Amino acid sequence: MASSSTYSVFGVTHIPEVRPGDDLPALIHDALLAQATPLEHGDVLLVTQKIVSKAEGRMVALDTVEPSDRARTWAAEWDRDPRAVEIVLQESRSIVRMERGLIIAETRHGWICANAGVDQSNVGGGDTVTLLPLDPSASAQRIRAGLRQRGQPDVPVIVTDTFGRPW
Repeated sequence: MASSSTYSVFGVTHIPEVRPGDDLPALIHDALLAQATPLEHGDVLLVTQKIVSKAEGRMVALDTVEPSDRARTWAAEWDRDPRAVEIVLQESRSIVRMERGLIIAETRHGWICANAGVDQSNVGGGDTVTLLPLDPSASAQRIRAGLRQRGQPDVPVIVTDTFGRPW
């Protein structure tokens, strides 16, 4: 463990492609063992929102979405997929701004971000999107408990990801 005046960061690189229903604590635990970097007391584990969303099944196939008139109109104006726009509208508590092809929205969690956190990157194809976890704090607690059950020390878990402010 590092002294209180320093810290170090390492990535967990042996996690396979995560799919809905996967046991994320087991995947993380196995990956930590495979790369010989078990958690230690005093560590903090950061887990990307994307793999949490995937494991929790927070994914939507766009071919299952029927866009509203609002989504169709806005998407046509900005050359966007109206199905993806519809998901953004559905995942938003409120729309802060829609302009120049960008939707700034308040999520159900109260966060202000681009596209209400709806994301098409790294989901195994262009016709699927991921949504933010319903309750990231509960997700973090489940991961923490699952790791403890597997013999890892009790460390804080934070569900996080890049969270840019595009304006």
